[in-house]
Amino acid sequence: MAEFPQELLDGYKNYKDTTYSALREDYEHLAIYGQEPKVMVISCCDSRVTPEGIFNAGPGSLFVVRNVANLVPPYEGEPGNHGTSAAIEYAVNNLRVEHLIIMGHCKCGGVQAFRENGGHLEDTGHFIGPWIKLLEPAAVSLACTPVEVNEDPQLGMEYAGVRQSLKNLMGFPFIARKVKEGALNLHGAWFDIGAGELRIMNPETQQFEMADNFLK
Repeated sequence: MAEFPQELLDGYKNYKDTTYSALREDYEHLAIYGQEPKVMVISCCDSRVTPEGIFNAGPGSLFVVRNVANLVPPYEGEPGNHGTSAAIEYAVNNLRVEHLIIMGHCKCGGVQAFRENGGHLEDTGHFIGPWIKLLEPAAVSLACTPVEVNEDPQLGMEYAGVRQSLKNLMGFPFIARKVKEGALNLHGAWFDIGAGELRIMNPETQQFEMADNFLK
């Protein structure tokens, strides 16, 4: 068996000596009393995009799910291996999060694979192809009623994927009910890795605006 990566062990030592040491009481409280995050983030599993870092969130603040292209599948009532849906159900019904954010990002490999292999998604991989096929409704919507004007096609598709996932969320009965009751708020976001800029989707216009515009 190969040795555990030394750089990770070094990183753990630094975490234990600094981050954990400074927040030890917080971690102990979380261990004893459990988590009570108010926010769930569905983000891409891209190694360059870390919600906890982007939002400077402390331990226990965010309930994060990461998958290829930050997708939410349509609601399905039949039993199956619904990993993302199970996490959403737990966050909404058990943790009672108040905000659920779909966060896309620039240069998303999953979106790029869909755009470049739309007619032959099976070529992208046995598991990847069926998963990124979830972007098809977003592509149709983008082609019929584009929201952005003169945007880069990759960027436009990344935005459209976020919108489609938000639409799929409303297909979950328990989410639609909580949104109607005002107990849950849905949000779209997009992150520019190189510039370190966050964009927030305006719920009225469906367009993405700089997060700085929303700061108080």
